[in-house]
Amino acid sequence: MADIILHARWLVTGVQDRHTPLIIDDGAVLARDGVIVATGKLEEMKKLSPDADVRSYPKHAILPGFVNSHHHVGLTPLQLGSPDYALELWFAGRMPARRIDLYLDTLYSAFEMIASGVTTVQHIHGWMPGGYDVIHGAASKVLDAYRNIGMRASYCYAVREQNRLVYEDDEAFCARLPGELGPELSAYLKAQAMPFADFLKLFDELTAANKGQRLTRVQLAPANLHWCSDESLLALHEKANAANVPMHMHLLETAYQKEYARRRTGKTAVRHLHDLGILSPRMTLGHSVWMTEEDVEIAAHTGTCICHNCSSNFRLRSGIAPLNAFEKKGLTVGMGLDEAGINEDRDMLQELRLVLRAHRVPGMDDDDVPSCPQVLRMATEHGGMTTAFGKEIGRLEEGRFLDAVLINWDTATFPYQDADIPMLDALMQRAKTNAVDAVYIDGELVYADGRFTKIDRNAVLNEIADVLAKPRTPEEVARRDLGRAVFPHVKAFYDGYLPEEPGKPFYDQSSRI
Repeated sequence: MADIILHARWLVTGVQDRHTPLIIDDGAVLARDGVIVATGKLEEMKKLSPDADVRSYPKHAILPGFVNSHHHVGLTPLQLGSPDYALELWFAGRMPARRIDLYLDTLYSAFEMIASGVTTVQHIHGWMPGGYDVIHGAASKVLDAYRNIGMRASYCYAVREQNRLVYEDDEAFCARLPGELGPELSAYLKAQAMPFADFLKLFDELTAANKGQRLTRVQLAPANLHWCSDESLLALHEKANAANVPMHMHLLETAYQKEYARRRTGKTAVRHLHDLGILSPRMTLGHSVWMTEEDVEIAAHTGTCICHNCSSNFRLRSGIAPLNAFEKKGLTVGMGLDEAGINEDRDMLQELRLVLRAHRVPGMDDDDVPSCPQVLRMATEHGGMTTAFGKEIGRLEEGRFLDAVLINWDTATFPYQDADIPMLDALMQRAKTNAVDAVYIDGELVYADGRFTKIDRNAVLNEIADVLAKPRTPEEVARRDLGRAVFPHVKAFYDGYLPEEPGKPFYDQSSRI
């Protein structure tokens, strides 16, 4: 790969602190074989590499590529028939979803992510029936899709071994269902089961097959406390340490999960994980909406990372994560779009603004609310730290991969933007996806002027449309009927699940921090 120099009106190399972005006016970045050699002024970069391919973007700002730190599927649950129920009901509501080839499905969301500047995704896969061979094949399709479109991906298959539908043993819940519903649901849940040893085997085989790949890496994912035994959590922790890979774990997404942890362990979920010895910078906790003040202290003390999924938390009625408390304690916090953002797509520019606005608590001190540099750091450098790529991505500086998004200032700010507003603040608050003119990943141009350079988006979308235009298969019809029949029983399970204080509902988050 030849040397390449990207030159623009502004080069944002990273963030120094929550108030200070690192910006080079009329800046340029030199990369060799997809890795950054230096940054500075254009003439300086030309002297370092006189024969480099110089690409100038005089109307643009170059930013580090965004990192979607928490992602699961391509076509969204809403597209496939599942309304935005509260999370615990949503699990049942997703049972009737149509089947779609996972290669096509992965490309669908990759198109949306890249078009909004996302260059790396944390893909947390799971919930697959069929056993080891089927799951291994599905994982391979997901990884192939990212490699073929040219997107960076940190892949993990979520370990679930119990409590697959409600926060109770599968067979105990099924045994109480009327008539044939119990055996039917039991068979459905058992089809998703896989021996714990096979989860480790899957990681080993995917890791071996991924050797030599630049765009994809494999890590581990204990799905959530209610889905994993303590023995499995410890085994996964040991495996992650031995393989030198991170882990990503959903935790405390809802008040119901907080109560589950109390019933199971007699303490908070975070305290329990800490007592098991599995919290460290290698662990990312997804959502973390219902953390207590002590939980935040523990996360800060252990260097544990957090992934903030703002849109998902709103859509599934999970609550508002204590982001301002995370920032005050210096936690590493990434940002995830989860199944879909607030506008039913994977628009990271929109998510930046949502995070910026959602935590503006009353008061006058700027240090009490998110800043633009802070949110950019979440979506770049801190997001990178939640993936298997770590410090190799997230900033535009020597030794890191050249993953960058180029945003057209004129398009983003037309017809006017006062110069008293800092450039980054104006760009983050005004830029839409139509201002994303180019995306580079690993030094390659993968998206330019609304077109993908490696995959025909229209052909993929038309193929998806043709597949889903066909009637539901008998299996899909049976699964839809099962989901509808089970749904009221799932809802009934959670009636009275949460304790209540006199005059104050348990879900009031004012007592959380």
